[in-house]
Amino acid sequence: MPVQILMPALSPTMTEGNLVRWLKNEGDTIKAGQVLAEIETDKATMEVEAVDEGILGKILIAAGTDEVKVNEVIALLLEEGEDASALANFTPKAVAVPQASADATPSSQTASPTMSQAIDTSSSSGERIIASPVAKRIASDKGVNLSHIPGTGPRGRILKADVEGFSGSATTHSSQPVSFAHSGYTDIPLNNMRKVIAKRLLESKQSIPHFYLSVSCEIDALLALRTQINASKEKDEKISVNDFVILACARALRDVPDVNVSFHDNIIRKYANADISVAVAIDGGLVTPIITNVGARSLTDVSSTMKNLAKRAREGKLQPEEFQGGSFCISNLGMYGVDHFQAIINPPQACILAIGAGKEQVVVKEGEMQLATVMTCTLSVDHRAVDGALGATFLGKLKLYLENPINMLV
Repeated sequence: MPVQILMPALSPTMTEGNLVRWLKNEGDTIKAGQVLAEIETDKATMEVEAVDEGILGKILIAAGTDEVKVNEVIALLLEEGEDASALANFTPKAVAVPQASADATPSSQTASPTMSQAIDTSSSSGERIIASPVAKRIASDKGVNLSHIPGTGPRGRILKADVEGFSGSATTHSSQPVSFAHSGYTDIPLNNMRKVIAKRLLESKQSIPHFYLSVSCEIDALLALRTQINASKEKDEKISVNDFVILACARALRDVPDVNVSFHDNIIRKYANADISVAVAIDGGLVTPIITNVGARSLTDVSSTMKNLAKRAREGKLQPEEFQGGSFCISNLGMYGVDHFQAIINPPQACILAIGAGKEQVVVKEGEMQLATVMTCTLSVDHRAVDGALGATFLGKLKLYLENPINMLV
């Protein structure tokens, strides 16, 4: 009996993906570990490897197909001793439970950049145009010049919906808004990442009892120490304020371990290590790469690891294990001049720390007014897992480390 190759779930948030291309053809002999196809998820384009061996008997989902549901049968594999006649009366059986396919798994070796398998063309001016395979095919069928179509995908990639909705010349399903100009506004289709962000954050605000705690931290000592450390470092090695924040969070989590938790239906899971997710803005959305076991790292190690993760996040090169999980999250908008904000919890994590900009303010010390650089930190807390007093204790420890940064380095 042919083996069903299913659309794999390459991340916990994935419910559908785009089948970018097949790397094997019908009739090819398949060995375990060989890369079968490339799947575009909400985070990156991943290589999918074969688990079973045999002959690729039939491809059911063509390359360039968007929005393929997880666990949909995408191909059939003939086992040893079977030939094409085994496909004649075989009816693929649907698998209802969304889980990673037993026939194909994400490659543990490489994850191609999200843009790497988009089709590159050129406009008449020589400008590089990037479009998905299905978008290119539809544009060709309609006789539409791709250079005239604004792409709404990552890095301007032209998607299927962009072509279908160009100039209002095609009608699409009402749940799939198209991108065409009106007098006063433009409809922009959601890419996979934005769909997942919208769904998960809506669920978070609707289902998690958020409460918020804020503390003001004077960071002049931190800024002075940072200047001293960076004086001997190259430009690409310099320590950021965010690096100090990440390390301070790890120290505070060590001191108040009951905050280093995640909430599940019947349990609160308490973590031994501080695996800290850090929000990184990328084209089309955001991703939260994880620095593992921050408590065991030096400030320099935290800084270099964060730079590497952020760079590969923007290139779409993160492995799933590098952005899935984490026990605590940080979102820093201080570099954008935001004074303070309240972040939305990323479930199942119980807390997310929002960092504002450090700004000079007048403070009173020992009855005298003085200038100090003050940074507001706001902790969003899941009340099911962490109570107010516990969250306040954590923030007190965090404030101690940020205002006396030498304590976190010893």
